Amino acid sequence: MPTLWLSFNSVITELTGKIYKFPKLLLPFTLYLTTMKKYISCVFYLFIFLNCSAQIDTIPYAANTTKENRANEYRHLVNNSISKNLSLPLTDSTEENWEDAFYAMELINYRSPKVDAKIRSVFNSIEKRSPGFQRAYLELIYANYPKDFVPEISAFLKQTGNPKPFAMGSEYILMNDTQPSTISEVIKLTALKIVDTKDEKSSSILVSLFNRVIDIMIKRDKDFVSQKDLFSKDYLKGNVIVFSIQRKNRNYPGIAIVRSNTGDFIKDKKGNIFSVPQLARSMSNLPGYLTNGNTPQGIFRMYGFEVSKSSFIGPTENIQLTMPFETSLQHFLKDSSISDTLWTSELYKKLLPNSLKNHYPLYETFNASSAGRTEIIAHGTTVNTKYYYNKPYYPLTPTLGCLTSKEIWSTVDGKRIESDQQKLVNAVKAAGGANGYCIVIEIDDQQKPVSIAEILPYLTKKIK
Repeated sequence: MPTLWLSFNSVITELTGKIYKFPKLLLPFTLYLTTMKKYISCVFYLFIFLNCSAQIDTIPYAANTTKENRANEYRHLVNNSISKNLSLPLTDSTEENWEDAFYAMELINYRSPKVDAKIRSVFNSIEKRSPGFQRAYLELIYANYPKDFVPEISAFLKQTGNPKPFAMGSEYILMNDTQPSTISEVIKLTALKIVDTKDEKSSSILVSLFNRVIDIMIKRDKDFVSQKDLFSKDYLKGNVIVFSIQRKNRNYPGIAIVRSNTGDFIKDKKGNIFSVPQLARSMSNLPGYLTNGNTPQGIFRMYGFEVSKSSFIGPTENIQLTMPFETSLQHFLKDSSISDTLWTSELYKKLLPNSLKNHYPLYETFNASSAGRTEIIAHGTTVNTKYYYNKPYYPLTPTLGCLTSKEIWSTVDGKRIESDQQKLVNAVKAAGGANGYCIVIEIDDQQKPVSIAEILPYLTKKIK
């Protein structure tokens, strides 16, 4: 371990003099430095296999959820999206076909000996492929082949100069190996790339990776007790707030609770504080700073309801969310008097309670949007739950990074049977409407779903 610390300290010395190039990243990055000196879219664009629309009656309807259409969808994904596309030789002109196959495999958790051989063959020419293809490929193997390609990815990291594939490959290595020597190597390579980068989006990705590595190295606990100020009646006073409370391991569902614009938590018909299970896991399970990764922690601006045209999201109302770099400062901060036009972490910091202004995880939405993430919302789902029958989050279904709630649809007539998403929408409407904020926060790393019982003490006790 001393060797690792020595390596880290030498990196710090080089970086502190050069990080000034990206002032908007200075606060979250230097939070870690200080501590250590003393740590495509959310919408499923894969395939619109069948259009779904609401019926004239009041019960939402999704045609793609009937038994026959579910079976047709699966056959289409396996025979056409996967088998047919992967039968094509991999060339510059067929990269998109292979990418479609990758996303289909993620969606339905598909593997077979023949397909596995095709996936392995990609490494024969990975350095020649476009960055977009590399990202799609690395996303697939992170999701479906989590332990199969460590030597190949290690070799790839020494070849690639693109920050996003580098970060994805590094996360793959760290998923399999957190020995001090491995951490030290990733720290050194990442630090060198931070120093050399001349692009702010790339810098955001690399700084986020750097902080993640430090998090792994010092095994920093995310103490939920210190986050109790988020639930104060006076925090973001006058705003409706949806709190999405998650585990560090996103395989286990979190819960969503709703605070009204008067500062009170919405209750159910029995007088208990309202909550519904909510999944913040993506299909890939990559960290939130990466495209198609898990929902990042931090603050989202909440601003209305919509009905998606995507057959995989379905006709239930969704809650519109946006991250800092997706919108103007005036809109995100709800302050028309702001004259600034460029985002900085200092401006984002204004939305955090005093006790959490230096809590790095809550800056993930800021950094993820700075790196290019967009279009994360809170929605329902018509995805076939059977794809995830053996997963800890069943019957919830993962996305490309959104917050999702459970919905059950009739396999006979396609009508909606059960909807936690509708319950959440109704609670937000009762709270004063979707005009405020959504805050995603991890509380600990227990290997079980979050329950309202463990959160309740922080919601009912008086905050000093």
